[in-house]
Amino acid sequence: MVQDASGAVVSTANGGAGRDKKLGFFGRIALFFRQVIAELRKVVTPTRKELVKYTLVVLGFVIVMMALVYGLDMAFSWLTTQVFGVPGKTA
Repeated sequence: MVQDASGAVVSTANGGAGRDKKLGFFGRIALFFRQVIAELRKVVTPTRKELVKYTLVVLGFVIVMMALVYGLDMAFSWLTTQVFGVPGKTA
C-alpha cells in the first residue's frame, strides 16, 4: 500500500514494485507542495456567526483562567504572609 498525492492509501496490485525509484530532492519538494495544496483545499472557513462564537468562547475561557490564576496568587500570597509573617514588622 502506498499513499498518493492527496494522502489517501492506495493498494498496488504488484505489491509496491512500481515505487522502486525514489524521488530526488526536487521531486520531494514538488510532492510536498502538491500535498500542501491538497490539504488546503480541504479547509473550510467558518461563517461570521461561527467566528464570533469561537472568539467569544476563547475570550471567556481566557478571562476565567485569569481569574483563577489571580485568585490562587492572592490565596498563596495571604498564606505565605500568615506563615512567614511580614518582613520589617517586629512583634
